Amino acid sequence: MKKYSVLWAILVAAAGCVQPTMQRTVVLTLDVSGIPNIQNTGVRGSGNPLSWDEDLPLKALVPDSLYTVTVTGQTPYDFAEIKFTVNGQFELEGKENRKVYFANGDTTFYRAIFNVP
Repeated sequence: MKKYSVLWAILVAAAGCVQPTMQRTVVLTLDVSGIPNIQNTGVRGSGNPLSWDEDLPLKALVPDSLYTVTVTGQTPYDFAEIKFTVNGQFELEGKENRKVYFANGDTTFYRAIFNVP
Protein backbone atom coordinates (compact mmCIF):
# COMPACT_ATOMS: atom_id res chain seq x y z
CA MET A 1 0.00 0.00 0.00
CA LYS A 2 2.91 2.34 0.73
CA LYS A 3 4.12 1.88 -2.88
CA TYR A 4 0.84 3.20 -4.23
CA SER A 5 0.87 6.20 -1.90
CA VAL A 6 4.35 7.19 -3.06
CA LEU A 7 3.40 6.67 -6.72
CA TRP A 8 0.26 8.78 -6.27
CA ALA A 9 2.26 11.56 -4.61
CA ILE A 10 4.73 11.59 -7.51
CA LEU A 11 1.94 11.74 -10.11
CA VAL A 12 0.17 14.59 -8.30
CA ALA A 13 3.42 16.55 -7.96
CA ALA A 14 4.27 16.01 -11.64
CA ALA A 15 0.81 17.15 -12.74
CA GLY A 16 1.18 20.31 -10.68
CA CYS A 17 4.43 21.19 -12.49
CA VAL A 18 2.87 21.42 -15.95
CA GLN A 19 2.91 25.02 -17.14
CA PRO A 20 -0.16 26.35 -18.91
CA THR A 21 0.33 27.40 -22.52
CA MET A 22 -0.36 30.95 -23.62
CA GLN A 23 -0.90 32.42 -27.05
CA ARG A 24 2.04 34.67 -27.94
CA THR A 25 2.34 37.12 -30.82
CA VAL A 26 5.78 38.34 -31.81
CA VAL A 27 6.59 40.92 -34.48
CA LEU A 28 10.14 40.34 -35.73
CA THR A 29 11.91 43.08 -37.68
CA LEU A 30 15.30 42.44 -39.29
CA ASP A 31 17.71 45.12 -40.53
CA VAL A 32 19.86 43.86 -43.41
CA SER A 33 21.27 47.23 -44.49
CA GLY A 34 24.62 46.89 -46.19
CA ILE A 35 24.16 43.27 -47.27
CA PRO A 36 24.27 43.08 -51.08
CA ASN A 37 22.01 41.00 -53.33
CA ILE A 38 19.20 40.13 -50.91
CA GLN A 39 17.21 37.30 -52.51
CA ASN A 40 15.28 36.14 -49.43
CA THR A 41 15.17 36.53 -45.67
CA GLY A 42 13.78 34.17 -43.07
CA VAL A 43 13.71 33.12 -39.46
CA ARG A 44 14.13 29.70 -37.89
CA GLY A 45 13.56 28.73 -34.31
CA SER A 46 11.98 26.72 -31.56
CA GLY A 47 8.25 26.28 -31.22
CA ASN A 48 5.46 26.05 -33.75
CA PRO A 49 5.07 27.74 -36.23
CA LEU A 50 8.87 28.12 -36.27
CA SER A 51 11.19 25.27 -37.17
CA TRP A 52 14.94 24.76 -37.23
CA ASP A 53 14.57 22.85 -40.53
CA GLU A 54 12.81 25.44 -42.68
CA ASP A 55 12.72 29.23 -43.03
CA LEU A 56 9.62 31.21 -42.16
CA PRO A 57 9.92 33.96 -44.81
CA LEU A 58 10.10 37.64 -43.85
CA LYS A 59 8.46 40.30 -46.02
CA ALA A 60 10.11 43.52 -47.12
CA LEU A 61 9.13 46.70 -45.30
CA VAL A 62 11.93 48.56 -47.08
CA PRO A 63 13.48 46.40 -49.84
CA ASP A 64 17.16 45.58 -49.24
CA SER A 65 16.94 47.13 -45.78
CA LEU A 66 14.10 46.11 -43.39
CA TYR A 67 12.11 42.87 -43.32
CA THR A 68 9.38 41.68 -40.98
CA VAL A 69 7.11 38.81 -40.01
CA THR A 70 4.44 38.36 -37.34
CA VAL A 71 4.43 35.00 -35.58
CA THR A 72 1.61 33.71 -33.37
CA GLY A 73 1.67 30.43 -31.47
CA GLN A 74 0.94 28.62 -28.23
CA THR A 75 3.80 28.07 -25.77
CA PRO A 76 4.32 27.45 -22.07
CA TYR A 77 7.71 29.20 -22.19
CA ASP A 78 8.75 32.78 -21.45
CA PHE A 79 10.98 33.05 -24.52
CA ALA A 80 11.76 31.54 -27.90
CA GLU A 81 15.13 30.88 -29.50
CA ILE A 82 15.64 32.06 -33.08
CA LYS A 83 18.19 32.79 -35.79
CA PHE A 84 17.63 34.78 -38.95
CA THR A 85 18.70 33.72 -42.44
CA VAL A 86 19.61 35.77 -45.50
CA ASN A 87 19.85 34.00 -48.85
CA GLY A 88 19.71 30.68 -46.97
CA GLN A 89 22.71 31.49 -44.72
CA PHE A 90 22.32 31.36 -40.95
CA GLU A 91 23.50 34.34 -38.93
CA LEU A 92 25.74 34.11 -35.86
CA GLU A 93 27.42 30.86 -36.94
CA GLY A 94 28.94 29.12 -33.92
CA LYS A 95 27.29 31.56 -31.52
CA GLU A 96 24.27 31.24 -29.25
CA ASN A 97 20.77 31.60 -30.63
CA ARG A 98 18.89 34.82 -30.08
CA LYS A 99 16.42 34.68 -27.19
CA VAL A 100 13.19 36.57 -27.68
CA TYR A 101 11.62 37.15 -24.25
CA PHE A 102 7.86 37.56 -24.42
CA ALA A 103 6.31 40.80 -23.17
CA ASN A 104 3.59 40.72 -20.52
CA GLY A 105 1.14 42.34 -22.94
CA ASP A 106 -0.46 40.99 -26.09
CA THR A 107 2.42 41.50 -28.52
CA THR A 108 6.20 41.37 -28.32
CA PHE A 109 8.23 43.52 -30.73
CA TYR A 110 11.78 42.35 -31.50
CA ARG A 111 14.22 44.26 -33.72
CA ALA A 112 17.53 42.81 -34.83
CA ILE A 113 20.44 43.56 -37.13
CA PHE A 114 21.55 40.57 -39.16
CA ASN A 115 24.62 38.87 -37.72
CA VAL A 116 24.90 41.32 -34.79
CA PRO A 117 24.19 39.69 -31.40
